[in-house]
Parts: sequence; C-alpha cells; structure tokens
Amino acid sequence: MYKQLNNSTVNPSAAHRSAGSRWRGDVPMTDRVVIGVDGGTTAVKAVAFDLTGAVVTLAHRKVPVHYGSHGEAAQDMNEIWEAVADCLQDVTAELGPHTEIIGVGLTGQGDGCWLVDETGEPIGMTPNWMDGRAAKRVAEWDRDGRAQAVLEATGTTTFPGLAPVLLEELRETDPEAYGRADRLLYCNDWLRFKLTGEKSTDYTNASRHFLDVRTTQGYSEELAERLGMPEALKLAPEIKTSDALGGKVTAAAAERTGLAEGTVVGMGMIDVSVTGVGLGAVNDGDGWLILGTTGFVGALLGSIDERKSENSMVLATGRGTQVLEFLAPMTGTPNLDWILTTLGLGDQPWSEVEKLALQANPGSGGVVYLPYGSPGGERAPFLDTAASSSWMGMSVATTRAQILRSVYEGVAYALIECVEVLGLEGDLVVSGGGFRSDLVCQILADTTGHRVVRQDAPEAGARGAAVLALLSAGEFTDLKDAAAALATDVSPFEPNIANKDVYAASHQVFVNARTAIRPVWPQMRELRAATGSDIDEGN
Repeated sequence: MYKQLNNSTVNPSAAHRSAGSRWRGDVPMTDRVVIGVDGGTTAVKAVAFDLTGAVVTLAHRKVPVHYGSHGEAAQDMNEIWEAVADCLQDVTAELGPHTEIIGVGLTGQGDGCWLVDETGEPIGMTPNWMDGRAAKRVAEWDRDGRAQAVLEATGTTTFPGLAPVLLEELRETDPEAYGRADRLLYCNDWLRFKLTGEKSTDYTNASRHFLDVRTTQGYSEELAERLGMPEALKLAPEIKTSDALGGKVTAAAAERTGLAEGTVVGMGMIDVSVTGVGLGAVNDGDGWLILGTTGFVGALLGSIDERKSENSMVLATGRGTQVLEFLAPMTGTPNLDWILTTLGLGDQPWSEVEKLALQANPGSGGVVYLPYGSPGGERAPFLDTAASSSWMGMSVATTRAQILRSVYEGVAYALIECVEVLGLEGDLVVSGGGFRSDLVCQILADTTGHRVVRQDAPEAGARGAAVLALLSAGEFTDLKDAAAALATDVSPFEPNIANKDVYAASHQVFVNARTAIRPVWPQMRELRAATGSDIDEGN
C-alpha cells in the first residue's frame, strides 16, 4: 500500500520526450513536474513533484482563522485564494521557464459553508469546519429526526460545522445573504474556480451536503425536503470524478500565479480522502490516520453496507460503490500549539519540546488531558457539542514535563479510540503535521500494539492531489500506478511491549475521567458564554 512500485502505466507520448529529459523507462525524471496545492485550515501550500515523487520545490503561507465569542470560526475566502496564488507564483518562479508543468492538482479542508454569488464573489466570511455558532441547531436536528435523515442519506453525523446546518443558520440570521448565494463551493472547489472559472465539485465534497452516498447517483431531493430547505439544492454544483479534468488555467489566473494559460487543473478531493491517495491507499481495505488541525482515522470499503459505525462519516470516492468510512475527532494539533504557548515554549523547535516531554514517564505521572478544545465540541468517536478540554489528576507536585506529555498522550488516545471503533488491522499508516512527532507515533504504537508506519516525505495531501492531476492530464491511466510513481520511503515505529500495561491503564483513566466530567460540559459552555471570551477575534 505504501511501498513504491515500478511498473507504472503512462502515456509516453513523443511530445513528453523533450530535449534534455532524463528517463527511467518511460518516465521522465527531472524536467517535468506536477504541482499539488493543499488548502489547509491554518496554512496553504503548493508543492512541485517530479515524476519520481521527489519534491522539487514548495511554498507555503499561513492563513488566519477568525474566532468569535459565540463559537464562530470563520475565514476569508479571498485571503485563502491570494495565499495560494502567492504560493503558486513562488513555485513557478523557482521552477523557471524550462520546466514543463504537467498539471495542477487541488485539495483542501472540508465542511464549513463556502458560498459564492452569481459573479463568484464570496458571501461574506466563511464559517469553516470548526465553527460552533449553530451548536444548538444540532441538538434540535437530533430531537426532530433531521440528523437521522442526514445520516441515512449522506452517511455523516451532524455537527455544527456541517454545511446544511450552517445553511439553515444563515437563512434565519441573514436571509439577504442567503438569497444572494449561487453555489456552495468547498475549499478546493473555490480554488479551482479561481484558477479556471469553473463551478463544480467532486464526489467526496458533494458527500458533505446532499449527495446520496447509498446510490451516488446524484443529490437527494428527499433529504433537502426533509431538512426543510429544498431551495438549497440550487446551490449544489455539478459533480465530477476526482480524476476528471477540472478546467484549464485562465489568462487572469495565469497572470496572477505564473502558471501558463491553458495548464490542466484536476478536480481533486477533500483533504482527508486525497491524503490516502498520497499514501498509496486506494484499494478496498486500505486505511490511514491523519493528525493535523483535526484528527482522522479511516478505511476504504467496497460499499456502504460494510460500514462499521453509525457515528462515522462516509464519503463516496466516485470509484463505483467504494466509500471511505472515517472518524474525524476535532482533537488535533491546535492542542499541541496551545500548550506550547501556555508553557512559554512557542519559540522552541519541536525537537527541544519533545526532549522536555520525554523527561516524564509514560502515563505522565497520572496526569490526564482531555483534548476537546475545539469551539465546535467533539464529533468522533462520540458527538457532543459541549465537549471541553481539561487536565485531571494534577497535584502541586506535577511537573511541566508531565503536563506537556499528557497533551501528547491525550491527542493520541482520541485517535486510538477511533482505531478501535473502526477495527483497523495491521500496520497503522500515518500522515499529517502531528505525526512528524516521533513521540506521538510511539505512543500510538505502544498503546495499540500495532506497528506505525510514517511516510518520510511530508505533504501527503499535496502529493495525493498531484497523483490525481496526473490522471486528469492523461499522463497515467490507472490510479494505483500514478500513486506508485509518486510514492516515497517510510519509517516504522515498533510497539514497545514494556509500555503496554501503563498505557492501557492511562488510557482507561482517560476514558473514565471523560465519562465523569462530561455531564458538567454544558454548564462549562454556559459559563464560558456568560463570562465572555478572552479570544482576540482578529487572530
């Protein structure tokens, strides 16, 4: 699944054999590249890969999330586009005029409510997947059966950052803005529109609102009626497969990005799904984990009938009846970023931070950290919009190292619960910024007893987008072959049996502590709202 293969099926047209090219069999090695663009939540990037899978050059930019005191987590769509355009401009300048760009692949964060008007201008600030302003609506949908209707049709659990929930919120709080909306374009759809002028989406993104994943034959009018928003179907764009042609770079986009006018742009996928492609996970039964701004544990299934949990989410991949079942806990790297700031370690390199964490023993001296700090609460492996983060088991003897290590363990435990629910077997293939931490990988291995396999080269999301772009451009005819061509080496983490018992005990305390404090979460949320927030809405 994650080992590099060599027998790739390509289209070795004579036009591709440019003067000065170096070839491995039928594959040119250095002077032809494919670009993958990853529109993440807090950072965006553009990465150029050659056809051996090596990173030729990359650029990234930070993008802010604007938080509010009522659970808002919103972003400026134009700000995200400008950041991506700057990245592309940097990459094309670095590549120079003599490098052929085969195509551009796209991926981006999922969920939220990315609306544009008829001219393509955003409808105000965009609530992203972390947004919690509509939390009370989720409780209403649970009570009146609408959440069950969403689950049956789309295969997803309802949470505050889900597009249909946010559409109802907008319709009731700002009907004028709702009336101006023309299309619902998720992050990579938005970036594709800015590059090509085309308003479309793929099956994975369409699964996040009205696509009936049981049949994958189109949007569900029955669901829209059941949710009381039949008019919202006009916002749903045309659906294409993830390896289809998404369009070609326009003259305006070419001037802004440095890409040649007419460059192929692929359709791409939502980030969690495309990461699997970047890791070589494309067959039924393949699974992987991601630890980024959010967590992710998922596996490809032959059909939705094989689903393991009703609390999971399901995406149609567009490849027959295949679906991706996954759990996406909202307990990702923001927990680590936050604790570094809290402990005054924000300026320290990660290597030094982990040295401090390793001064504490496994189990963190009995300190347990519940990593539920998202404004939107938690959605996997349980749903609770009031979920809150906290430390438990501390005393005046607790050390800074124990506090720090407990955060690493809490984040890992949240993922491990999802691994258990979905019944993943064999090696745990991992990706994402959080898994660059050797400590997180080792905790995962020690607690589960599974070998953890980490892709050595970063940017699995951009790599997956690039793989799909090779198909969109006609460079490859088979997904497995394209993924194998851009594969990279991996590093294994073997379970340390000596730590198994202490982690088992610590993990059980983690679960028991959460069960004990969970009844108080709603009161904590109410108190937080009543006493105000110290969050700077501009950051």
